[in-house]
Amino acid sequence: MKFFIDTANLEQIKEAQALGVLDGVTTNPSLMAKEGITGKANILKHYQDICALVEGDVSAEVIATDYATMISEGEELAALHPQIVVKLPMIKDGIKACKYFSDKGIRTNVTLVFSAGQALLAAKAGATYVSPFLGRLDDISTDGMHLISEIRLIYDNYNFSTQILSASVRNTMHVINCAKIGSDVMTGPLSAISGLLKHPLTDSGLAQFLADYQKGN
Repeated sequence: MKFFIDTANLEQIKEAQALGVLDGVTTNPSLMAKEGITGKANILKHYQDICALVEGDVSAEVIATDYATMISEGEELAALHPQIVVKLPMIKDGIKACKYFSDKGIRTNVTLVFSAGQALLAAKAGATYVSPFLGRLDDISTDGMHLISEIRLIYDNYNFSTQILSASVRNTMHVINCAKIGSDVMTGPLSAISGLLKHPLTDSGLAQFLADYQKGN
């Protein structure tokens, strides 16, 4: 399973990259705003800065909701860097734009997916990635993991090449469960990735090893 970090914070991206397990980055307008990145020129430059830090895919989201403007924005984003994946919303014009880009060889990530039917449409339109938001489903007392398993079954049934990018990952158990189901990618905060390092028996065992070493040396 690929590990993407869901942030626009360059320091967090550097930290995840230094760990040696980072495969890519996802961003969105909310994450850009959180880092104080505003204005078109600054946003575009920030995408380039992110691409310079990582070797994998970087999802950059269009702001438009109509087909023509999505195409214009998407083509501009794709031209920024070869690592850019154009992120499109799961709406009618978003699916139309996805088909356009896939026909042009431009990679896409269809986002804000909350049903298996939406994921099926994205795959039919040739999406590179589909992003089901499991954490937001959990927030409304719906089983987000069940959606991931439904999409995995459908994609396997028909050998779709679209990769399941489990988004809105909130914690370490989300990561583990996505891996069990067979999600191709997970994207979440740095804490969800670094949390995989932790186990109390590892800490106590290491402390004991070091204590025993000190006794004999």
